[in-house]
Amino acid sequence: MMKSNEVLSLQGVGKSFPATARGGEPIEILDSINLSLFSATSVAITGKSGSGKSTMLQISAGLLSPQRGKVLFSGQDLTALGDDKLSTIRSRSMGFIFQSSLLLDDFTALENVAVPAMIAGIPQRVAKKRAKKLLESVGLGDRLDHKSDQLSGGERQRVAIARALVNDPLILFADEPTGSLDERNAELIENMLFAMVAEKEVALMLITHNKAFALRCDRVYNLHNRSLEVVQ
Repeated sequence: MMKSNEVLSLQGVGKSFPATARGGEPIEILDSINLSLFSATSVAITGKSGSGKSTMLQISAGLLSPQRGKVLFSGQDLTALGDDKLSTIRSRSMGFIFQSSLLLDDFTALENVAVPAMIAGIPQRVAKKRAKKLLESVGLGDRLDHKSDQLSGGERQRVAIARALVNDPLILFADEPTGSLDERNAELIENMLFAMVAEKEVALMLITHNKAFALRCDRVYNLHNRSLEVVQ
């Protein structure tokens, strides 16, 4: 039975990819992964490059299908849903932050944040009002009309956080969100993410190589030999 604030549950998830050589055995990436993530809590996934961290995140978000096991999002089995339904869930209930901010170059900061809301069916006026409030909350109230090439790396990543939150998601997926930032900006983004987890009561799944960043999360796992090991 799902706990009332359980946002994500991975149950016996396994994933393999076709062999690189013809006639070879499939390459096993994940094996019997079990993980629960609740609202207003954060989980960090660490591990060596190529260990399957990003694959696990993509499966958790319904971007990839596992060969085995289930992925429950707010009680719904993502592995049983079609592409249209999955796209709707991702648009309305999930937020994504990557190492690169992936902003639209020809759009202002305000427009970049408002676009996902408009795609989700929110009227433009309401979407822009919501975007403005979020940008102000991440300290960019004076940069609303600046295009991405007019923003620093740290500012672009703050826009990405605001964009990820614009549809009031239940969960944030952050894949190396500070990987390309200097120490000062990285710390700023870290503080902002954890503040949003507390204030917005969203769940956070963080993929990172940064041990200190990971240890700020409520739970920390290391992905090793296709399995999750509890670190904290």
